[in-house]
Amino acid sequence: MDPLAAAALDARQLARAPYSNFRVGAALEDEDGRIHTGCNIESASYGLTVCAERVAAFRAIASGARRFRRLAVAADTHTLTPPCGACRQVLWELCGDIEILLVNPLGKIESLRLSSLFPRPFDATFLH
Repeated sequence: MDPLAAAALDARQLARAPYSNFRVGAALEDEDGRIHTGCNIESASYGLTVCAERVAAFRAIASGARRFRRLAVAADTHTLTPPCGACRQVLWELCGDIEILLVNPLGKIESLRLSSLFPRPFDATFLH
Protein backbone atom coordinates (compact mmCIF):
# COMPACT_ATOMS: atom_id res chain seq x y z
CA MET A 1 0.00 0.00 0.00
CA ASP A 2 1.09 3.56 -0.68
CA PRO A 3 2.80 4.93 2.47
CA LEU A 4 0.72 8.11 2.31
CA ALA A 5 -2.53 6.12 2.19
CA ALA A 6 -1.33 3.95 5.07
CA ALA A 7 -0.49 7.04 7.14
CA ALA A 8 -4.00 8.44 6.55
CA LEU A 9 -5.57 5.13 7.60
CA ASP A 10 -3.43 5.10 10.75
CA ALA A 11 -4.33 8.73 11.54
CA ARG A 12 -8.01 7.82 11.24
CA GLN A 13 -7.62 5.59 14.29
CA LEU A 14 -6.73 8.68 16.37
CA ALA A 15 -9.89 10.63 15.49
CA ARG A 16 -12.05 12.05 18.24
CA ALA A 17 -15.56 11.58 16.89
CA PRO A 18 -17.86 10.86 19.87
CA TYR A 19 -20.91 12.50 18.25
CA SER A 20 -20.84 11.35 14.64
CA ASN A 21 -18.66 8.25 14.96
CA PHE A 22 -17.37 9.31 11.53
CA ARG A 23 -13.61 9.00 11.88
CA VAL A 24 -11.39 10.52 9.22
CA GLY A 25 -7.62 10.54 8.83
CA ALA A 26 -5.48 12.59 6.50
CA ALA A 27 -1.83 12.56 5.51
CA LEU A 28 -0.17 15.41 3.62
CA GLU A 29 3.16 14.88 1.85
CA ASP A 30 5.42 17.90 1.55
CA GLU A 31 7.97 18.56 -1.19
CA ASP A 32 10.71 16.87 0.87
CA GLY A 33 8.68 13.66 1.24
CA ARG A 34 7.79 14.27 4.90
CA ILE A 35 4.30 13.11 5.88
CA HIS A 36 2.15 15.28 8.15
CA THR A 37 -0.97 13.60 9.57
CA GLY A 38 -4.24 14.77 11.02
CA CYS A 39 -7.53 13.38 12.24
CA ASN A 40 -10.94 14.92 12.74
CA ILE A 41 -11.58 16.32 16.19
CA GLU A 42 -15.21 16.91 17.16
CA SER A 43 -16.61 19.37 19.65
CA ALA A 44 -20.02 19.38 21.30
CA SER A 45 -20.29 22.83 19.73
CA TYR A 46 -20.34 21.35 16.22
CA GLY A 47 -19.07 24.49 14.49
CA LEU A 48 -15.79 24.12 16.37
CA THR A 49 -15.14 20.65 14.97
CA VAL A 50 -12.02 20.47 12.78
CA CYS A 51 -11.60 18.13 9.83
CA ALA A 52 -8.63 15.79 9.41
CA GLU A 53 -7.47 17.52 6.23
CA ARG A 54 -7.18 20.91 7.91
CA VAL A 55 -5.45 19.42 10.95
CA ALA A 56 -2.85 17.80 8.66
CA ALA A 57 -2.36 21.02 6.67
CA PHE A 58 -2.06 23.20 9.77
CA ARG A 59 0.40 20.77 11.40
CA ALA A 60 2.48 20.81 8.22
CA ILE A 61 2.53 24.61 8.09
CA ALA A 62 3.36 24.77 11.83
CA SER A 63 6.27 22.39 11.14
CA GLY A 64 7.69 24.75 8.51
CA ALA A 65 6.49 23.01 5.33
CA ARG A 66 5.28 25.32 2.57
CA ARG A 67 5.09 23.21 -0.61
CA PHE A 68 3.13 19.98 -0.98
CA ARG A 69 2.87 17.05 -3.37
CA ARG A 70 -0.27 15.15 -2.37
CA LEU A 71 -2.84 14.43 0.32
CA ALA A 72 -4.53 11.15 1.32
CA VAL A 73 -7.94 11.11 3.01
CA ALA A 74 -9.16 7.95 4.75
CA ALA A 75 -12.67 7.25 5.99
CA ASP A 76 -14.47 4.04 6.84
CA THR A 77 -17.02 4.33 4.04
CA HIS A 78 -17.74 2.13 1.07
CA THR A 79 -18.00 5.18 -1.21
CA LEU A 80 -14.70 7.04 -0.94
CA THR A 81 -15.04 10.32 0.95
CA PRO A 82 -13.58 13.55 -0.50
CA PRO A 83 -12.68 16.66 1.52
CA CYS A 84 -15.57 18.94 2.48
CA GLY A 85 -15.96 22.39 0.94
CA ALA A 86 -14.16 24.22 3.75
CA CYS A 87 -11.20 21.83 3.47
CA ARG A 88 -11.12 22.24 -0.31
CA GLN A 89 -10.80 26.00 0.15
CA VAL A 90 -8.02 25.72 2.73
CA LEU A 91 -6.17 23.06 0.74
CA TRP A 92 -6.35 25.17 -2.42
CA GLU A 93 -4.86 28.17 -0.65
CA LEU A 94 -2.14 26.25 1.22
CA CYS A 95 -1.33 23.46 -1.24
CA GLY A 96 -2.54 24.41 -4.71
CA ASP A 97 -3.66 21.82 -7.24
CA ILE A 98 -2.22 18.78 -5.47
CA GLU A 99 -3.01 15.12 -6.02
CA ILE A 100 -5.70 13.81 -3.68
CA LEU A 101 -5.86 10.11 -2.76
CA LEU A 102 -9.17 8.88 -1.37
CA VAL A 103 -8.85 5.59 0.54
CA ASN A 104 -10.79 3.28 2.82
CA PRO A 105 -9.81 0.38 5.11
CA LEU A 106 -11.02 -2.13 2.49
CA GLY A 107 -8.15 -1.14 0.19
CA LYS A 108 -10.22 0.92 -2.22
CA ILE A 109 -8.26 3.91 -3.55
CA GLU A 110 -8.85 6.70 -6.06
CA SER A 111 -6.51 9.44 -7.23
CA LEU A 112 -7.64 12.84 -8.53
CA ARG A 113 -6.51 16.46 -8.62
CA LEU A 114 -7.86 19.04 -6.20
CA SER A 115 -8.93 21.12 -9.22
CA SER A 116 -11.40 18.38 -10.21
CA LEU A 117 -13.04 18.68 -6.78
CA PHE A 118 -12.78 22.47 -6.66
CA PRO A 119 -13.02 23.72 -10.27
CA ARG A 120 -13.47 27.47 -9.67
CA PRO A 121 -11.65 28.31 -6.45
CA PHE A 122 -11.71 31.63 -4.70
CA ASP A 123 -8.17 32.66 -3.86
CA ALA A 124 -5.89 35.66 -3.47
CA THR A 125 -6.09 36.49 -7.19
CA PHE A 126 -9.54 37.99 -6.51
CA LEU A 127 -8.27 40.26 -3.72
CA HIS A 128 -6.95 43.30 -5.58
